[in-house]
Amino acid sequence: MIGRLQGLLAEKNPPQVMVDCNGVGYEVDVPMSTFYNLPALGEKVTLLTHFVVREDAQLLYGFGSHEEREAFRQLIKIAGVGPRTALSVLSGMGVADLAQAITLQEAGRLVKVPGIGKKTAERLLLELKGKLGADMGLRASVSTESQADILQALLALGYNDKEAAAALKALPADVGVSEGIKLALKSLAR
Repeated sequence: MIGRLQGLLAEKNPPQVMVDCNGVGYEVDVPMSTFYNLPALGEKVTLLTHFVVREDAQLLYGFGSHEEREAFRQLIKIAGVGPRTALSVLSGMGVADLAQAITLQEAGRLVKVPGIGKKTAERLLLELKGKLGADMGLRASVSTESQADILQALLALGYNDKEAAAALKALPADVGVSEGIKLALKSLAR
């Protein structure tokens, strides 16, 4: 319903901020990663949002990037993980760190986040595998459409995220899709 807010930053009280949009103040809960990147009070701010309606409340959550909002949405889909826990996870580690922990299946990194126990960490790793793995971080590093196509081809051929990322980094920036796939397969065969 509310996908983005743009206005002046009126208040900052971690983890909540108030964004003044033409005279209407929206209270928005944000992860600390977004909070630290906010401008000074009175300056213009843009936040991507996720709106939650419950019986007893209507809550608005804000994020500084599409990746952060997508990670939040994937986290709250998991049984037993609510918006507060998802914010805590994103406050305790960045999206790239979370994606890496999921790809490498490192429950120890998730347990360090307040409110996440061993069983919850294991459930997060299991349910987010393939949905929020290194491919989330890879998408940010893929700069051209041909690189994205090469990456998808390597993943479809059964290579994992780490192998595909390493092969992609070794390619020239201006390589075509078919030539890029050939070169990537040669580098992976070594």
